[in-house]
Amino acid sequence: PYLGTSIVQWLWGGFAVDNATLNRFFTLHFLLPFIISALSMVHLIFLHQTGSNNPMGTNSNIDKIPFHPYFTIKDLFGFIVVLMMLTMVTLMDP
Repeated sequence: PYLGTSIVQWLWGGFAVDNATLNRFFTLHFLLPFIISALSMVHLIFLHQTGSNNPMGTNSNIDKIPFHPYFTIKDLFGFIVVLMMLTMVTLMDP
């Protein structure tokens, strides 16, 4: 109740949805995938450098496999399958 009007005015850029609101949300909509991708890449870099957490303290070197090429190929295969399904849906029912 106390902050609601202030937050709405800050997000909308005024008392109503106007050109400023559309510009702000378009910019957010455009930049958010890049921000998420950058954070995912930073996460993968940190995970690759330090390794996963091992709370049990067991020797996990036995089960380790390299990230590249195994997980890279698996992720690439999943991406291609999803892209093919999206293309098929787009071409079958435009």
